Amino acid sequence: MLKIAFHTIYQHPLPEGHRFPMLKYELLPEQLLYEGTCTKDNFFEPGIPDDKHILRVHTEEYFQDLKQLTLDQRAARKIGFPLSDILVQREVIIADGTIKASKYALEYGIAMNIAGGTHHAYTNRGEAFCLLNDQAIGARYLQQNKLADKILIVDLDVHQGNGTAEIFKYDTSVFTFSMHGKGNYPFKKEISDLDIALENDTNDETYLNLLYETLPKLIKQEQPDFIYYLCGVDVIASDKLGKLGMTIDGCKRRDQFVLEICKHHKIPVMCSMGGGYSPDIKIIIDAHANTFRLAQDLFF
Repeated sequence: MLKIAFHTIYQHPLPEGHRFPMLKYELLPEQLLYEGTCTKDNFFEPGIPDDKHILRVHTEEYFQDLKQLTLDQRAARKIGFPLSDILVQREVIIADGTIKASKYALEYGIAMNIAGGTHHAYTNRGEAFCLLNDQAIGARYLQQNKLADKILIVDLDVHQGNGTAEIFKYDTSVFTFSMHGKGNYPFKKEISDLDIALENDTNDETYLNLLYETLPKLIKQEQPDFIYYLCGVDVIASDKLGKLGMTIDGCKRRDQFVLEICKHHKIPVMCSMGGGYSPDIKIIIDAHANTFRLAQDLFF
């Protein structure tokens, strides 16, 4: 059964006019239930994980500053959300969703988190709507519990996974692959194990051919026993923070290729949704929903 992490805390109240589309975390599960892609049994509610899981990735000082709301103003501004107890609790619960979904992926071949993909969170700071790096926390959890040895992070959000690259910079047991917009945030990129930087307005054909060429080679080279897939839909041309030129269908074909190759090689995959900022929220929901539709069609 497809297991999906979801908690009502995911939809966090923000000041009016804020550019982050929090509403998607309410609408996406509703859409999946409405269309029959999922039933209530597919969803599970994450909780508060033990701090030790978070501290395997983030520094004690940073995590305590988050929990006690003592981050300095400049560091808090970089996060982009007003800092609050509930916001920090939300991020911790998202991380637990990814930890638990990782275990479900080992059981069923795939599992998802409605939120997550917080790849701009570094060991000692957060930025760009990311406080805690959920997939890094999941990867460390699997390794610490001897559930996986070699992990591949496939980050296809339109923005480089700079925090993830920094966290695993000196760790050969986790391979970081980021395919992202060259002229987009973060403007000072980190160095992933493999970065593919795309020109503005890159279309479906160019994007997909690069992915088709790269991912099979990576899997053959690295032989991972677990994959984290960050499937941001901000690659779509209408995305206001994107700058690429892909269609919804191209985004769906991207997801299909990644999930098919995981299934073919029998590598468990855990998917965090990542970004999506099209002005029409229906486009965001449809593009994200495609990932769940494909997971059901391909694995169950």
